[in-house]
Amino acid sequence: MSATRYTYLGPEGTFTEAALRTLPEAATRELVPMVSVPAALDAVRNGEAAAALVPIENSVEGGVTATLDELASGEPLMIYREVLLPIAFALLVRPGTKLSDIKTVTGHPVAQPQVRNWLREHLPEAVWESAASNADGARLVQEGRFDAAFAGEFAAATYGLRALVTEIHDAQNAETRFVLVGRPARPSAPTGADKTSVVLWLGDDRPGALLELLQEFAVRGVNLMLIQSRPTGEGIGNYCFAVDAEGHISDRRVGEALMGLKRMCPRVRFLGSYPRAGVAPEDLREPRPGTSDPAFTAASDWLARCLDGRA
Repeated sequence: MSATRYTYLGPEGTFTEAALRTLPEAATRELVPMVSVPAALDAVRNGEAAAALVPIENSVEGGVTATLDELASGEPLMIYREVLLPIAFALLVRPGTKLSDIKTVTGHPVAQPQVRNWLREHLPEAVWESAASNADGARLVQEGRFDAAFAGEFAAATYGLRALVTEIHDAQNAETRFVLVGRPARPSAPTGADKTSVVLWLGDDRPGALLELLQEFAVRGVNLMLIQSRPTGEGIGNYCFAVDAEGHISDRRVGEALMGLKRMCPRVRFLGSYPRAGVAPEDLREPRPGTSDPAFTAASDWLARCLDGRA
């Protein structure tokens, strides 16, 4: 395995590359762009790279399905870190192109919902066609296949384009969450401001089945930050659920919730416990009474005394 190589959703000039370069260790790694999320993750699976940075969630569009599906299937991988990146688009064009010249535009499918209103107002007749990534859209404009691309302003120099319009976003404070993914290993030590990600499969389709799973978190005071259903590919109505929960697997309330889920679900895939981006322990609420680690320890000690006849 190449311990010095990180892959990312390419080509050069993507928001994913910009997010990866915010990590201190990126300065000492070989950063290799890949054509797709599956390709970036497969490079980790087959030992060509130590880790991959891929987008997993957008504050406007929600979960990035390609990443969620890849993490739920195939050889297991594990999330070690997350990065939050504010997202604003620039309209990149070849030099000399005016707004009135633009008839075709491109960008990543996740970008379209973030610029839909701007397009409707300023380019109502322009035809949209999706690209593999925003930077790939810029490359296609460079090659003359489209008139304009929505991408990061920083991608303009890479592809010999200019930013005709900047700071385009329908939603203020839009951001994308990226995750650094590697092969499974021991989770990093808890920081007090962590997140745990899992994928759950329902045992059977019956009324209240999902509620029973969620109650494993609720009764232990574990806050859920994301839950998204994804088809399993095994027929209509068969779904798994990607879940992000507040806390670390070593927290008693989180660990016991996961044990409860493992008893109930035919499959549970642990995707990692890792530090939350941009959050410090002092920013978080105190655990609900009765759900802190000392409370679990006290209850366990009480049970032991009962078994010993010392209650």
